[in-house]
Amino acid sequence: QVQLVESGGGSVQAGGSLRLSCAASGVTYCMAWFRQAPGKEREGVAYVTTRGMRGTTMYADSVEGRFTISRDNAKTTLNLQMNSLKPEDTAKYYCAARMDDVCSLDQSDYEYWGQGTQVTVSS
Repeated sequence: QVQLVESGGGSVQAGGSLRLSCAASGVTYCMAWFRQAPGKEREGVAYVTTRGMRGTTMYADSVEGRFTISRDNAKTTLNLQMNSLKPEDTAKYYCAARMDDVCSLDQSDYEYWGQGTQVTVSS
């Protein structure tokens, strides 16, 4: 069983930046960020594979070029640097992980979830 704990959420004005972190209690091979806005379904934001030295990343179109996902060499900390934030980025952000190293942005593929951290972007 892997436990995930997010931190770093908060409130910021449009155009600002925030950095989210997720601490995992064990090593997993896929780690991802999802988000859920009120009244909307949870959606995938980005993932990173953790097998090998560099890993592979993928982003949702809505955040490509503004967000950067990364993980530490110990493969137990996941980060999400969010720049040029927009009001539509407002959501609760969740860290997710799976043991398989075939990653996706489909929430049904992930077996471990954090409790989430709120990000609010005001215009």
